[in-house]
Amino acid sequence: MKASDLLVRCLEAEGIEYIFGVPGEENADFMLSLEGSERIRFVLTRHEQGAAFMAEIYGRLTGNPAGCLGTLGPGATNLITGVADSNMDRAPMLVLTGQGSTLRLHKESHQIMDVVGMFEPVTKWATTIHNARTIPEIVRKAVRLARTEKPGAVHIELPEDVAKREVDSEPMEPRRFRRPGPDDKIADRAFAMLAEAKRPVIIAGNGAIRRRASKQLRVFCESTGIGVLSTFMAKGAVDMDADYCLYTIGLGAKDIPTLAIDEADLVITLGFDMVEYHPRLWNPNRDKTIIHADFLPAEIDQHYHPEVELVGDLAHTLWMLNERVRGRGLPDFDLASQRAVRRRMTEELAAYSDDDTEGVIRPQKMLWDARQVMGPSDILLSDVGAHKMWIARHYHCHEPNTCLIPNGFCSMGSALPGAIAANIVHPDRKVLGIAGDGGFLMNVQEMETARRLASDIVMLVWEDGGYGLISWKQEDEFGRHTALGFGNPDWLKLAESFGWGGHRVERSAEFRSTLKAAFAEKGPSLVVAPVDYRENRELTRRLGEIIGAGIVGG
Repeated sequence: MKASDLLVRCLEAEGIEYIFGVPGEENADFMLSLEGSERIRFVLTRHEQGAAFMAEIYGRLTGNPAGCLGTLGPGATNLITGVADSNMDRAPMLVLTGQGSTLRLHKESHQIMDVVGMFEPVTKWATTIHNARTIPEIVRKAVRLARTEKPGAVHIELPEDVAKREVDSEPMEPRRFRRPGPDDKIADRAFAMLAEAKRPVIIAGNGAIRRRASKQLRVFCESTGIGVLSTFMAKGAVDMDADYCLYTIGLGAKDIPTLAIDEADLVITLGFDMVEYHPRLWNPNRDKTIIHADFLPAEIDQHYHPEVELVGDLAHTLWMLNERVRGRGLPDFDLASQRAVRRRMTEELAAYSDDDTEGVIRPQKMLWDARQVMGPSDILLSDVGAHKMWIARHYHCHEPNTCLIPNGFCSMGSALPGAIAANIVHPDRKVLGIAGDGGFLMNVQEMETARRLASDIVMLVWEDGGYGLISWKQEDEFGRHTALGFGNPDWLKLAESFGWGGHRVERSAEFRSTLKAAFAEKGPSLVVAPVDYRENRELTRRLGEIIGAGIVGG
């Protein structure tokens, strides 16, 4: 068979189901080989960046890598933003690029650049196939690395002349192994620290939303009552309705949930990623006693210097602690301040549930209504912008992976292509993407992809006519902002031109019914709402008044 045939067979053996992308001349052999596959579906996108975001969300939702494909040169450079986003958000992904013939890689030549060198900083591994016989090993290594904690992106480059070569190799059989856990002595030490604590609290990070880890975490909290603060990417690790759910941390300013950390004498971090929420924000005095539990050892940082590290499979680590709780018991903890934090934050979430304004709509109202419309297993995807901060603070979840926020690399433009991928993975669930008018237009071309695939998705655009998050941050620091405004299209005509449903809502009381109407339509639908971003400064003012634990009694 040709080398390109072997590459496809190896991808099939690994269980790869989807490849998203834009092909070019240099991967024509691979595309013809892929056309003959009965197991892998190729989804043509309108931009390589959109393809990378689709592969990322597929990986976040399934735990298995999908492929994103581009040709050499500009095709590869177009992929890189989405690849970096996937890698830093810990989503498994295979990046497949074509390349010119090996006969011209050593010299100045049309569209030739060092693609592998470009991808090395934003992937776990990047390599070129020089010899067709190495394809089985390369694919096996690539998929294994992409899936191994912490998951991420792996890049494989296939030069056009190598793709044509005859080869008689066979795919390697994938073999899965259980991850190791911490030893009993270190688990006993962590349990002893827990038994001595009076006010322990848990920070759940991205690693805690793995299905098995979330299940064991809930068992742990049910038996101990210890409260859980979730980072942006850990939403749903515990049920929002559970008494021990203390909602979300991650804003740059002190917020009501962070008061639970101020009061704590022991902080247990589970699957915590420093890329989301730097410890200097919650441990500024470097005086917190910390237990680190994660798949990998802790990152070195002066504000994050754990006394104990439980390194290994997180679900197994939590099971080990649960067994000790069950067998030995724990003293009663003083969790009154945590209950007060939950009570106060719950009141905040419902503050504008009956809002009836006209012209612009408060972020809190839109997210309250969205939560009422969305079921426990439905999926909300956030783009990046001011709306991301509101979603993180005000939209909460019952199940893991039902609110997907990019919070590592934080690239704009991800919500629309991500929603398409979410609908592919879960066609039976509602899928709602939320973007600002800036982020939505960054990958607006994927509206055609959604229409072609008949994607049952709703995209909600918060319209403010500018880069709202940047102006918010500039105003906070300098008291004013630079020129950040722009014009927008006629949204309803835009939706019509792409064959989407279209809705515009300018009254708060009509927002929920409009959202329901959009979900009732077949195929993709666009909802546009002018957002009241005066609430940004108001939130900054109120957060600035949170000084210490006294607020929890309010």
